[in-house]
Amino acid sequence: MTNFRLISKRKEAMATIKIKQFKSGIDRPERQKRTLQALGFKKLNQVLEKEATPQILGMVHAVRHLVSIVE
Repeated sequence: MTNFRLISKRKEAMATIKIKQFKSGIDRPERQKRTLQALGFKKLNQVLEKEATPQILGMVHAVRHLVSIVE
């Protein structure tokens, strides 16, 4: 039998961004409504903290006229 050594990989912390929804999704295309929902927004003026992955940044870019990045 081969002895397997467990190699612990240190998970590096991803950069995070804070996103605020400042405009409503009402009267927007269904795709934009679903993007807001996928980001996790439930209320107007809600601030969420997400990891800055390419997928999240792409969703923020798709609804950039409805959300802003908070410093």
